[in-house]
Amino acid sequence: MTNSLGDIQNAKSIIIFGANPAVNHPVGFGHFLKAKERNNAKIIVIDPVYTKTAAKADYFCQIRPGTDIPFMYGMLNLIFKNGWHDEKFINDRVYGMDLIKEEAKKWTPEKVADITGVPADKLIQITTLYAKNSPGTLIWAMGLTQHTIGSSNTRLAPIVQLALGNMGRAGGGTNILRGHDNVQGATDMCCLSHTLPGYYGLADGSWKYFAQQWKVDYNWLKGQFQAPEWMNKNGFTLARWWAGVLNGKDGNDKSHNGKTSLKALFVMGNGVTSVAQQAKIKEGLDNLELLVLSDPFVNEAAILTDKQDDVFLLPAATQFETSGSVTATNRSVQWRTQVVDPLYESKPDQEVLFELSKRLGFYDQYVAAMKDEKGNFTWPEDATREIARTIKTIGLTGWTPERLKKHTENWHMFDQVTLRGYGEMKGEYYGLPWPCWTEKHGGSPLLYNTNLSVKDGGMGFRNRFGLEHEGVSQLAAAGSAPKDSKVNGGYPEITRDNIEEVLGIKLTEDEKRRIGKNWKVDTSNIIAEKCMEAGVAPYGNARARARVWTFPDQIPTHREPLHSPRFDLVKKYPTFADKPNHYRVDTQYMSKQSQKDWSKEFPINLVTGRLVNLNGAGMENRASKYLAALTPEMFCDINPDLAGKLGVRDGDMVWIHSPEGTKIKVKAKYSYAVSPDRVFLPFHFAGYFQGEDMTHKYPKGTKPYAVGESANTVTNYGYDIITQIPETKGGLCRVERA
Repeated sequence: MTNSLGDIQNAKSIIIFGANPAVNHPVGFGHFLKAKERNNAKIIVIDPVYTKTAAKADYFCQIRPGTDIPFMYGMLNLIFKNGWHDEKFINDRVYGMDLIKEEAKKWTPEKVADITGVPADKLIQITTLYAKNSPGTLIWAMGLTQHTIGSSNTRLAPIVQLALGNMGRAGGGTNILRGHDNVQGATDMCCLSHTLPGYYGLADGSWKYFAQQWKVDYNWLKGQFQAPEWMNKNGFTLARWWAGVLNGKDGNDKSHNGKTSLKALFVMGNGVTSVAQQAKIKEGLDNLELLVLSDPFVNEAAILTDKQDDVFLLPAATQFETSGSVTATNRSVQWRTQVVDPLYESKPDQEVLFELSKRLGFYDQYVAAMKDEKGNFTWPEDATREIARTIKTIGLTGWTPERLKKHTENWHMFDQVTLRGYGEMKGEYYGLPWPCWTEKHGGSPLLYNTNLSVKDGGMGFRNRFGLEHEGVSQLAAAGSAPKDSKVNGGYPEITRDNIEEVLGIKLTEDEKRRIGKNWKVDTSNIIAEKCMEAGVAPYGNARARARVWTFPDQIPTHREPLHSPRFDLVKKYPTFADKPNHYRVDTQYMSKQSQKDWSKEFPINLVTGRLVNLNGAGMENRASKYLAALTPEMFCDINPDLAGKLGVRDGDMVWIHSPEGTKIKVKAKYSYAVSPDRVFLPFHFAGYFQGEDMTHKYPKGTKPYAVGESANTVTNYGYDIITQIPETKGGLCRVERA
């Protein structure tokens, strides 16, 4: 998220792709409505379903799932054709926009209408409105990401903003709505399988830096891997761990995991039933040797599996029984204070992990970096200090526990729109949104804003892909540096070797001795401090890349979903070639898409999403009789016209079949929110599996008040080519009366 929820109030137009903040972020949605009320901002919603957010919008487009790229190129076609783009911004701060312009020429409103289902006049109307009401902010969530081309979707959306000069502006930017309060923090802290914490890569240099920061021997760390080369390889993803268990068994995708399958799964606070391919997840669970589920409620993976032995449920403490920091969707951090001691036998996560590390024999190494000279540490303050002194890549140096606590205690002394503090908190932004370069820096509420000094949160685009490409400079043009910068234009990321030249300074001998190799590993923080004095962001000042030469598609390209309802378009816009060893799993693309015309057997688009009273897998929410009473059973939204063709009445039970050979039995609910070519399923339910009642497996007294089939039993096979996020928003199904 480049800006913040409060900053949305500065927007004059708001375009929302595949997000439903009225339901998924009801408190944050207040900022959208305030923008509409106070700023006369126009709200535009692009979604396959008429949502509660769409009900508050000025314009709504019911787009065909998986066609966001044609729609956005259609916008760009009109933007460039009519001269609505920001030529100076593009020339000074963007690389590769010429290729985008050429591609956009192909996407006329009529062509976009054929592929997306959005009438040409509506595309023209929306683009005109958005381009002429500046600044405009662009919002997205999982509706844009959960596709085989999700990475391309999330590249083209910022390109629209770059073309209009909406990046680095109050009321502009790209604002991605995270689904939970600490999703951003979990990502920052390495709940990913291809990076170390802070998005450091898996190269030897990164591991050596972390070994130093963790106060462990690098060779000992390397020795924890089966072989040294595994230290530098991506791991499995949440979406595909089960393939590592099955390892090609019974026709499943083959995995590459050091000549062994996965044997144990340890789950902490993750609703496994919220992940696609539930039948495969069940198969994976059933074939594990050990399954451990640590959660405040019964994790329904234990209900889904038929495995009887070596399944352990660990009662974990809730956030009210612990303390520490969480990072919000806008990169601001908040300190949570413990309310009560853990109840009954529940234990906080860190105690579970400490005990596990003791059993595995590396507890001393695990906690070494938190200890003082006497060998003691205080949780979570010393863990927070370890993070602050280690994570330079996203600028967490300023996140000391003392500062974080002070912000939480004085939250009322910050402006809700700008996040600026006043009184005692003057000079800081609420939650010190990263990058927070030093212990005195006030945070950066608005990324890439050159109208502010670096000391006040300003910066250019990061330089991380070299100084030039094909003879074209990747550094920003002269005159596009942050306010009060000692360097007028672009400059490279700051290192020990170039700091004196770039900043025009001389280091003392002591500083030369203590300074780190580059800004990412400079534990002395000399680089950041000198950069603040010079008004320079340590990570450089470069051009944003519209062209990514390291990706399969150098510019975003439309490719039909693996299970497309328009087989006539598959040959024209085919998917990728199959990708071997994609996060350790051979992953199908072309072989799946070209297998047959899936739409003949499965003619209906399948869309999944959230309900306002439930969250994720719904484990804790459905355990509340009050929340469960609002939606006591699983259902399927179906248009009455489609239902009439199928002989389905409102309230009938129906079978929904997927191309994966799976099915679920749910109640049909008439709704005009969906068009006659698609259905909508909420993904919060569990307890039933393909018509079978599994609720007898719940331990006594733990069965939720609401149970039902999981929508993810029928979500289709399909994974993003870069991230491997599952394609839950672009699948097909068949509906039959039960």
